[in-house]
Amino acid sequence: MVDDTWSSALHRLWQAASRAEEVAALADDVYAPLLATPGVHLVVGTRWDEKHVLRYMRGLSAGSDTPVIVATTRSMPGAAVREPGGEPVVTRSAVDGLDDAEWPEAEFLRQAPGASVVACTFRLDQRGWAALALAVDGTADLSVVESRLTQAVDVIVACHTGILQRGREARRASDDALLAEASLQMDSSLDVEDTLRRVARIAVPAVADGALVHLLRSEGPEFVAATHVAVQQQRALEEAGRHNPWLAALLARRGEDEDTVFLSGAALEGSPFAESVSAGAGANGSAVGAKPAGDGPHPTVVSISTLRARGRVVGSITFVYQRPEPRLPDSAFLRSLATRAALAIDNALLYELRRNAVLSLQEHLLPSQLPESVQWDLSASYAVGDPMLDVGGDFYDAVPRPDGSIALLIGDVCGRGAEAAALTGLARHTLRTLLEEGTDPGTALSRLNRALRQERASRFLTAVVATLTPRPDGTALLSTCSAGHPPPLVLRGDGTVSEVLSGGLLLGVLDDVSYESHEELIAPDDTLVLFTDGLTESREAGGAFFESVLPARLSALRGSGAAHIAESLAQQAETFRDSGQDDIALLVARWTGVPPDAGLLPHDPRIEQAALR
Repeated sequence: MVDDTWSSALHRLWQAASRAEEVAALADDVYAPLLATPGVHLVVGTRWDEKHVLRYMRGLSAGSDTPVIVATTRSMPGAAVREPGGEPVVTRSAVDGLDDAEWPEAEFLRQAPGASVVACTFRLDQRGWAALALAVDGTADLSVVESRLTQAVDVIVACHTGILQRGREARRASDDALLAEASLQMDSSLDVEDTLRRVARIAVPAVADGALVHLLRSEGPEFVAATHVAVQQQRALEEAGRHNPWLAALLARRGEDEDTVFLSGAALEGSPFAESVSAGAGANGSAVGAKPAGDGPHPTVVSISTLRARGRVVGSITFVYQRPEPRLPDSAFLRSLATRAALAIDNALLYELRRNAVLSLQEHLLPSQLPESVQWDLSASYAVGDPMLDVGGDFYDAVPRPDGSIALLIGDVCGRGAEAAALTGLARHTLRTLLEEGTDPGTALSRLNRALRQERASRFLTAVVATLTPRPDGTALLSTCSAGHPPPLVLRGDGTVSEVLSGGLLLGVLDDVSYESHEELIAPDDTLVLFTDGLTESREAGGAFFESVLPARLSALRGSGAAHIAESLAQQAETFRDSGQDDIALLVARWTGVPPDAGLLPHDPRIEQAALR
């Protein structure tokens, strides 16, 4: 015959178990129907950890609505004989035969009517087990009692398993979200120092209470970043990362070990994380693992993960924890976080190496210094516009000539990269050599065009050469020869801006091209501005080009020196543009003039020496 009352109670128990967030919430739904079983007078539940420490006891008598709850940390080694294995264990015992060293429930069970106890011990997980004990009298049907008890235990175990599973799923989802956010945060910067700081910050406090990041250098680990939830402890953590010999030796010994290692207790003796060290003890002994007041005592745990990317070790990340063991991350999560951090750091390091290499190459494609003279104020500016740092094709130079004039040249090779860099070097050095020998600008451009055609260059380039020849009255003759390049501008002393007439075909397109020069005079305090199209084609969000505002911007700089004009125009164009990634090169020459001397041109020995080099 089916017991409808128990079946209904069991159904309600399963429903409650599916919603419960902790096993203790099932107590009322478990105890009441068991107490309604004929012959049962008392139900007592206990909860144990893996070290046989009683953590919780709850007893409820028939006819009472108020349970007796005991929360404790009583160590009872004798209870080891009751610990279940894999399956629940049901036992029957006489109340008088209970050993208090094994049965803390005995003090309750002896108070209930009846002479025997039916108990079931069962494992909840690897960290603990539990027991339900029922005090019954002689009228009880023990087979029915045992059946109901095991069914209730099945629900409790299933509930606990479900809670753990949901917790693991929630934690996995949280970990996945954290890893995704960590990747976004760490990958959002290609600056090495900023990336390292992000690596340290992203995990605190979500993963750990403190974090240290070290790079692996040839001479050993190098501290680069640290963070902690407590500001005072962060300072101690930074000092330990920089100077603590225990930590340095540990990181050096780990070498290329890929496994995350967890250290606690005796393994931290002599470390800056040891519990016995008092906070603020100094750089070599500060207790960076000290627990903030009011958060409860938790032993300090330290984990160290190797940062490996593309087959090489780039450093290590050390986490410091002061939190309960269930809240510690697992090794798989830390390995995944370390892998992402290592890739972000390695990308930043590779970017920095490439950036330095590109800048070094770019420097070799440009003159190391410009010639100086009392006759001119000369300066240049170069701004790299490509975030991927391919070598650009812009170039400039200033060449003193044997006749006392100076030749200013600027050009732009189509495209970027190694081929553009090769043509840039060829163009600049070809023009420089010809102009130093006294070749006129038109002939120099024609010969460069012929060289490009002979080399079967697949890219074209533009260039302009302007020569400034001093005159006895202090003015200078400006002669300009252009090969498809944006025309230079002249800023007059009164602030007016004019465009230098120029024309000519691009270099490297047709054979046997000739180039003509345009001449005009410039006076003292007039300024010649040569530039590449990266300046004029910088485009704002509204669609306007910097070319449209350039004359007004240049006019506003009247009275300024060449260096200020060059840097200011480059910065203004970069600020102006919303789109466009072309490099910006500027070469600015402010003519100072020379004093007249009976119609003779004053001799400047520096020009002569420069021409002879």
